[in-house]
Amino acid sequence: MKVLYRLQKEGYDAYLVGGCVRDLLLGREPKDFDVATNADPTQIKRIFRNCRIIGRRFRLAHVHFGRDVIEVATFRGDSDSQSDLQVLDVEGRLLRDNIYGSIEEDVWRRDFTVNALYYRLKDFAVIDYVGGMADLNAGTLKLIGNPDTRFREDPVRMLRAVRFAVKLGFNLDAECQKGIHSVVDQLNSIPSARLYDETLKLFMSGYALQTFEMLSHYGLFKVLFPSTEKSLSSKSGDATRQLVVRALQNSDNRIAEGKTVTAYFLFAALLWEPVQMRAKAMMAQGVGEYMAYQDAANDIINKQVKSTALPRHITMAMREVWNFQSKFDVRVGSKPSRLITHPRFRAGYDFLLLRSETGGASPELAEWWGRYQVVSETEQRAMTQPLRNGTSNKPKRKYNNRKRTKPADSGKETSE
Repeated sequence: MKVLYRLQKEGYDAYLVGGCVRDLLLGREPKDFDVATNADPTQIKRIFRNCRIIGRRFRLAHVHFGRDVIEVATFRGDSDSQSDLQVLDVEGRLLRDNIYGSIEEDVWRRDFTVNALYYRLKDFAVIDYVGGMADLNAGTLKLIGNPDTRFREDPVRMLRAVRFAVKLGFNLDAECQKGIHSVVDQLNSIPSARLYDETLKLFMSGYALQTFEMLSHYGLFKVLFPSTEKSLSSKSGDATRQLVVRALQNSDNRIAEGKTVTAYFLFAALLWEPVQMRAKAMMAQGVGEYMAYQDAANDIINKQVKSTALPRHITMAMREVWNFQSKFDVRVGSKPSRLITHPRFRAGYDFLLLRSETGGASPELAEWWGRYQVVSETEQRAMTQPLRNGTSNKPKRKYNNRKRTKPADSGKETSE
């Protein structure tokens, strides 16, 4: 509210806008607050010393109050009247859009009607130009303008449509659905780094399973996870789906319980069956099991990076979780005691549990490791003694010296 008061004091119009207004009207707690004003970024920066100007496609002001950041955007104007300030590519994707205007023009530049509600502080009024209140009450997510044009301007709007529909429990209106089906392939034009960020928003907000189902329905999932989509369509599709569904449901449950979820575990689960398929195909060609799984992991990750630019620390953690699965087969000697001290052990064990729940690993193996963690050291030593006939539980593995496929991680470093 300080930002609104200050802008008004300096003689500018200022409104709360977007998701914060929508959520307040729905009785939800807003995640953040956005402000729209007729002050341009330079004028905003002049008013607030704790301000940074960001963005290339559209310049925004971030006003900092301790750890909180208020995003302040200048009203966007009519693109037809100032076309020299707007840049589109040959497919209609909006590359730059620094066109300023009035609130009446700004509303038509927003994506969905329920996100185009303005709250005016001076008289506590909600300003609605596009029927957003009616759509909010009806539980309908409706795009502003022609869906084909708006989705081509920014194909990520298709992902936002799914995210908001699932989060709010709304239905996409018919024109929006039709628009997604007609331009779904445009999502391939979006940089993989941006799609990685959008994927985290989609799958790590507590609605991962519903999101997966809706993305699949509209043909969007295959753009984000082409290898997983291929696995879902294969003969082992049922196994893939069971693992994916259980992993996403578990993630949603953890978030509902206030627990953390990690990006690397999510991607490890979504890509595990594609790795399995690739490794089995390589072993059928005579490649040893160890090398087959290592090369399969590299192949699948390299393909995934082209769709969503996985940071290197994420792919390294994924590999550790995957590598743990074969190590769990060894239950004699000192290896189990060393394994449980590994920083990634818990994630690896949780993945083993996930596999055992969906038929991909022995329930007895998962139960053994669950018990091994909680018993005394004396009992642990007893559990890891070799069998009396001198054999062990360690499976025989084939190795060869074939040159491994070099991984090609994106190298991008972001937080989980």
